[in-house]
Amino acid sequence: MNLVGRQDRVLLASLAVALIVVFARPIRYLLDLARDVEQSSGLALMPALIILTVVFFFHQQGKRQEAKAQAAAAEADARQAAARVAEMERLVLFGQALGRSLDVEAIREIVIQHLPKLAETDDAWVIMRTDGHWQGLVGGAHEGRSELGSHERIADRALVGDTGPWTTDPISADGHLCVPMTAGGLAVGVLGVPESAGPFSEGRQRVLAAAANLLGISLRNAQLFQEVRESSLRDGLTGCFNRTHALEVIDVELRRARRSHAPVSLIMFDLDHFKEINDRYGHLCGDAVLAAIGARMQDVLRGSDLKCRYGGEEFLVLLPETSVEGAKRVADTLLRELSEMPIPWKGETLAVTASFGVTTAMPSEIDSTTLIGRADVALYRAKDQGRNCVRLCIEPAVA
Repeated sequence: MNLVGRQDRVLLASLAVALIVVFARPIRYLLDLARDVEQSSGLALMPALIILTVVFFFHQQGKRQEAKAQAAAAEADARQAAARVAEMERLVLFGQALGRSLDVEAIREIVIQHLPKLAETDDAWVIMRTDGHWQGLVGGAHEGRSELGSHERIADRALVGDTGPWTTDPISADGHLCVPMTAGGLAVGVLGVPESAGPFSEGRQRVLAAAANLLGISLRNAQLFQEVRESSLRDGLTGCFNRTHALEVIDVELRRARRSHAPVSLIMFDLDHFKEINDRYGHLCGDAVLAAIGARMQDVLRGSDLKCRYGGEEFLVLLPETSVEGAKRVADTLLRELSEMPIPWKGETLAVTASFGVTTAMPSEIDSTTLIGRADVALYRAKDQGRNCVRLCIEPAVA
């Protein structure tokens, strides 16, 4: 930093000229005295004084240059320190926000808000691994299914298989800088940044690695929380969700369908003559039948379909983004699968059938009770019309 401005230099030069004018005679006297000393003693006093003056001048110039260099270095260090402090603040805010979230959707919103600043680009993406499958969490600026597929291939190369150990250091893969996200020895996902968004300084890579570590831990905690929560909401015999949770999810899906104008349908089915099985073979046999029904539902239905044991031998299946025609086809498939499913019991092979009622949500409908009521009406139509069949009820109930 230059402490002397241009106007200050002009003033100093003027003062120097004025001093020379004022002290011209004393200066001339000193010069004459120096020449007399040279002549009388034989000493080269004037050259020595000139040399000393020049050396002093260059010494001062060197000190000023050194001081400038030190000031510039200190300023650069201060900028780097400020940048590191800003990085730490962003990471701390990111970690604090993640620490308050045990839901994947909430984590998604946090990542959308914080990741562009941490990665210094809007094109950063995050893909998470659940049950051996990839699921997009946050895409780039042009998110789409094709881009998700590309990210899946890149993430596979970055993780190199399903078994650890994995490094948390950034890895270059297919034009992307990838940082594996791990927690508890498990691969949780991959954070990626296109290499076109570089260069990637050591500090930037350090921030990406720290962000990936925080995100991996948070996602793993959310997965564990979801597993614990689901285990408390599931029927231990069939593996299906219980009635209370089903009602909550139906309410959520109805509100979502109302916002998105997407169809949502419901299947209710009941095992035919189940009481006779309990009476003839005992309740342990009845439990085995129910467990087999739950297992077959898991095999036949989509992961996004809500499977619920509504009570006794009665089940619900909620089908998001499915029209009534699609729900009818699903019910037909379930009817066929259950009727063809052999159930071994103490040397015998049992067969079961079921009656199905199908309905779909009305536009802007948000009442789960009304939706379930229509499915129940359709189910009883199936029972009244011979059982082991599928019936529909899509009209609103008459008051």
